[in-house]
Amino acid sequence: MSDTIPRKPPPSRVRLTWSVMLLVAYASIVLLATMWPTPIDRGWSGAIDDLLDIAHRNGLPWWFGYRKLEFGANIAMFVPLGFLIGMALPRRAVWATLVIVPAFSIGIEALQGALLAERFASPLDVVANTMGGWIGFAALGVVRGAITSRDERLIARAIWDHEARRRASAEGLRMRAGVR
Repeated sequence: MSDTIPRKPPPSRVRLTWSVMLLVAYASIVLLATMWPTPIDRGWSGAIDDLLDIAHRNGLPWWFGYRKLEFGANIAMFVPLGFLIGMALPRRAVWATLVIVPAFSIGIEALQGALLAERFASPLDVVANTMGGWIGFAALGVVRGAITSRDERLIARAIWDHEARRRASAEGLRMRAGVR
């Protein structure tokens, strides 16, 4: 057996490829929704009010109205974005997600205020979007932690199995040779 240390396998590009493709697709959807010339809920106020009325009759607190729903929708819209930005970045730079998310949101709000007559920039939207992106980033941390833990267990098991087979093989050779 050689005394050379095995080389580390080259990194897989699967995570990077998929995360960048999904990030571009999802960011495009976010940009389409946020840069649409008119508010995306236009024409839906009656349906939204009906939905909230039903939800209130079924236990949703009465203080939860349209503004809270919109704030929550902004949070929810940015959760996947924070997750995907973090996935697309290398581990050593993943912290940049904490800066990229609010910068992206500020950029959107600035463009809405400057270019779209029927839309308006809202600092509250920046807060909600940032919260959502950071929640997505935190979820990425949980997922990466779970994957790392699983991988460490699989590697430890593979090493243990390899060593057990090696010991069994050596024992078998000794027994065939009549050495105890």
